[in-house]
Amino acid sequence: MNHIEHLIKSLFIMASMVEARDPYTGGHLWRVSQYSRILAEYGGLPANIVARIALGGFLHDLGKISVPDAILNKAGKLTDEEYAVIKTHTEVGSRLLSDHPLADLARFAVIQHHETPDGLGYPQGLTNEQISADGSIVGICDAFDAMTSTRPYRKGMPVENALTIIQVNLGKQFHQEWGEKFIKLGEAGFLNHIVGHSETGIPLQQCPICGPTIVVSKHHQHGDHVFCRACGSEALVKKVGSNLAIEATGRHGAPSDLEPEVDNDLLAHLAQESSKHITINATHSKSFWH
Repeated sequence: MNHIEHLIKSLFIMASMVEARDPYTGGHLWRVSQYSRILAEYGGLPANIVARIALGGFLHDLGKISVPDAILNKAGKLTDEEYAVIKTHTEVGSRLLSDHPLADLARFAVIQHHETPDGLGYPQGLTNEQISADGSIVGICDAFDAMTSTRPYRKGMPVENALTIIQVNLGKQFHQEWGEKFIKLGEAGFLNHIVGHSETGIPLQQCPICGPTIVVSKHHQHGDHVFCRACGSEALVKKVGSNLAIEATGRHGAPSDLEPEVDNDLLAHLAQESSKHITINATHSKSFWH
């Protein structure tokens, strides 16, 4: 692994540990990164910009490390005060990146993915062309994954419904041109292999006891045991046809079983792919605006 790969993987590990705090968002960072890469490629952006935007997609929620668990995992509607705390995560994420050698590659995606063309987004209330391609693309992909993923307060909606919501909000919540391109990708089925997956070919699994996500990765095999970090229950990994599934065992895991895990193989692969088009010098270049 070269120097750039090490730097990228260090960021991916940090982001993955933040994601592990939320039992419902397993695979969210991977999915947003993959959607962002596909959309940027479809939009004809250069390979180095595509790599940068995919990197930003994986790191966009880094600042949620500062959001208390009681707010992050709340099942009901957030109060105005709680929502104000959530809104700090974009600027916190940007500050966390500030001293990293690759900070400039991800900064726009991290701080701008909740900015909206109508100026009602946060943290700066930017409008239209003030928002970078990084922020616009990652914002669309983040919202789409949130809509199609199950949360404590609602079940994930069908792809068609999420695309309709994006369509209705083009030019307001979502960038007009990038949103139109994303809808075309979705309608053509080019996103289906990512929806509901935690990595390529691995469908998300839900805890049979309490419902949150249990991430099964490619290194798991038939007969392995996995654990729900929400209720602590144990599940057995089973091979069903060409896919993996899980089945409750009725037992609970020990404290060591419930520690957050990082899929080093997946992160190493993602870092390797990202590093192909990224150099240290690229961190000093301006963001691509579109």
